[in-house]
Parts: sequence; structure tokens; C-alpha cells
Amino acid sequence: MTRLTTKVRPLACAVFCFLAGAAHADVTVISFGGSNQKAQIKAFYAPYTKSTGGKIVQGEYNGEQAKIKAMVEAKNVSWDVVEVESPELARGCEEGIYEKLDMSKIGPKADFVPAAISECGIGVFVWSTVIAYNADVLKTVPTSWADFWDTKKIPGKRGMRKGAKFTLEFALLADGVKPDEVYKLLATKAGVERAFKKLGELKANIQWWEAGAQAPQLLAAGDVVMTSAYNGRIATAQKEGKNFKMVWTNNIYDFDSWAIPVGTPNKAEAYKFIAFASKPENQAVFAGEIPYGPTNVKGTPLVAKAVVPELPTAPQNMKGALASNTAFWVEHGEDLEQRFNAWAAK
Repeated sequence: MTRLTTKVRPLACAVFCFLAGAAHADVTVISFGGSNQKAQIKAFYAPYTKSTGGKIVQGEYNGEQAKIKAMVEAKNVSWDVVEVESPELARGCEEGIYEKLDMSKIGPKADFVPAAISECGIGVFVWSTVIAYNADVLKTVPTSWADFWDTKKIPGKRGMRKGAKFTLEFALLADGVKPDEVYKLLATKAGVERAFKKLGELKANIQWWEAGAQAPQLLAAGDVVMTSAYNGRIATAQKEGKNFKMVWTNNIYDFDSWAIPVGTPNKAEAYKFIAFASKPENQAVFAGEIPYGPTNVKGTPLVAKAVVPELPTAPQNMKGALASNTAFWVEHGEDLEQRFNAWAAK
């Protein structure tokens, strides 16, 4: 596009500027790639271009927030919308990397799962950590984290993610703590002691996993009789023919969110894309591709009935569910992870 010179008459400039404003600028959207990005292409990118004429420039990353921070500090931001995990979103917001969102440009707050809305982000989808087991092998079906801990009722090894996050919450849930009391208790010395004591009861029967793909692998190999797992990983295994089942009782859910880096020259277009991707009909398409729940509460009723029971946002799955407390983990995570690693090494 040729730059306007100072010789352009005011009227001509007004007409030109109006037409330029009516056109849609390209929007660079960065996600985590893989099957997630493929689902986003179908649910968000392609429909956005068809509806608005605006082109989506796709990109992917592995969550390297330092790269975004460098762009912002250099005032040379080339990413308009970024998919961010909850702890990084909280830290980035505090450091001034991400714009404080104006929800009036996205949609009514009442339309969203409350925990999906934060100062600098709006949830893309909801994912959960659940109990999973192989129905071809396990005869006694677990129904709670208390059952997960009960090796007399259900003998055998358990799979758990190697880390403090969620592991300590599940220990307290297994010990009878109500979901809405978990983080209040875990913020106290007594609560931490209680969680580690409960975890110690199961330690000899735990097979640790570190990557999400390992949980269904442990189940398939028969190395564990049940495991904590990400619901999407188990759903993928089910599609591959595995007779795995999920127990949603007191699952812990979290979000990946859209954020706008401070200094993007396309902030208006970034908002338009986020608003478009946040519409219930588009989130329903995404959930149909990957069983992660819509953050827009109006989206779940639009998802195919066969898929809904496998979504974290299905009403029956949200009942008694615990929202991961990002602020808690930002504040206490380092200390608890250090203690966990020392405990696990003994």
C-alpha cells in the first residue's frame, strides 16, 4: 500500500482512511500447535476469514514467555493473539506483558465460566485432570479420590503426575476435604502437612508420570490399575479403541487462555478475533474436534450429544469440580514443588 503524503487533500484522506479502516488487517495468532491447532483452524481461523475477510497468520510455540516479553520490551510486537497457560498468564499480566482485557469487546461476562475470565485473558477451552481406568481390567470401579487411595478395596499401582500441583489437592480431596476448602487449607502449614501425610499413605503404590501421554500408556501396559490423567488424552485413547473410562468426581479443571501482547499494532483486530473465537457456536465446533470444554456456557448445549458427557464443562462433570487456583500456585508453587521433590526422592 502506497503511503499517503502530506499533499493529499483532507477530503481524499478522510475517504481513504475510512476505506482502510473498513478493511481487515491480518491477525497473527500463536498457539501450541499439533491437534489443538488443527482444531482451531476448523473452529476459529477458517470461519473467521470466511466471515470477516481477515486473514489469520498462524504460528506456534512451546509457551516461551521470554520471547513475548522481549518483543514487548523492544516495542517490536509481531504477535497479536497468543494462547497462554494459566500460570504464565498470571505472571505475564503482573509483569505488564499482556493487555488488560476489555470484556465489553469480547462478550458479556455472564456468558462465560467465571474462572475463565481473568484480568489479561479469556479462556479458550477448559481441560480437566480426572481419574482414568481400564474397564477391561478393573473389576471394582472407583468413584472418588478416596477410592483412588484405597489399595485394600482396589489393589494395584496408581499413576500420578510427578509434581506438587494437583497431586496435593487430590490428596486433600481423598482425605475428605471439600473442594471449596482445599486451597484455603493448603495455604496453611497444617494443610500442607496433612496433604503430604495423606500422599505418604499411597507413596509405595504410585507410578509417577511426567508427560500427559504417559498416563494412558501406563494404563494400556497394565503398569497401573488407575491413574490421574488429562481428559483429552483419555478421550484420544478411547478413539483409538481402548476401553478406558473416566471418573469425573472432584476433577480439577483449568484453562488455556487468549491474551494480547502489549504493543501489538493490531489490537482492534485481535479483539475481533478473540470475540469471534469466543462465540458459543465456534467453541462448540472446537469441542467436537477435541473434547475440551467451551468456556462460553452457551457453547456446551451446541456440542453433539454424544460428545457432551466427555467435556469438562458438562453440567454433571462441573458439579463438585475444583478450579485450579492459579494465584495460589504462583504464590506458593516454588516452595511446594521443592518440598515435593525432596519428599519424592526419599
